[in-house]
Amino acid sequence: MKIIFFSLSLFLITGATFAQKKDTPKSIISEKVGIKKYHDKEELDRMQKGQLLELYIERIKLLVKTLPYIAFATKPGVTMSTLGIPNTKDNRETLEDEFEASDAFLETTLNFQRTMLPYSDKSNLIAAIIFYEDTMKSLHQYSEFHN
Repeated sequence: MKIIFFSLSLFLITGATFAQKKDTPKSIISEKVGIKKYHDKEELDRMQKGQLLELYIERIKLLVKTLPYIAFATKPGVTMSTLGIPNTKDNRETLEDEFEASDAFLETTLNFQRTMLPYSDKSNLIAAIIFYEDTMKSLHQYSEFHN
C-alpha cells in the first residue's frame, strides 16, 4: 500500500511540475542567440572557405531568430509577460506556432545555403559576413535608442 501511495504521489508531483513548466512564459528571442565574436576583413581573409561558410550560416541563424522580433526585444530574456502580453494558452500557442514556422523556414534556408553557398566567391562571403555582423551591431545600437 505504501508503494502504491508513494508511486501515485510521485506521479502527481511530476505532473504538476510539468504543467507549471508548460505555462511559464517563453523568451521571445531564443537564449541561444548571440554573437561571441565580431570579425574584421583581415581576419576573415585568413580563414578557409569552409570556415567562412559556417560563419555565414551562423549569422543567418542569428538574424532569422532576432530581426522579426525587434519591435519587442533585441536580446534574449524578454517574455510575453515582461511586455505585458497576457500569458494565456492562446498567446503561448501563437508564439509556439511562430517558433515552429521560423524553424521550418530556417531549415529550408540552411539546406539551400549548404548546397549553393560553396559556389560563391570567397570575397562575396566575406562581404556578406561583415554586412550581417554590422546588422547585428546595429541591433545593439537600436536597443540603446529604443529605451
